[in-house]
Amino acid sequence: MQRYVCTVCNYVYDPAVGDPDSGIAPGTAFADLPEDWICPLCGATKDDFEPQES
Repeated sequence: MQRYVCTVCNYVYDPAVGDPDSGIAPGTAFADLPEDWICPLCGATKDDFEPQES
């Protein structure tokens, strides 16, 4: 699954890990995150994320 990086703080959302502190289970694709999900480090919205280049 595709990783996404926050363009504000460089946090990487890894679907294999999810975001347990926000109740996002491992295996959750970025596209399946709730629309109101925010970056756990800086509070940026999903719109501030881009696919991570491999």
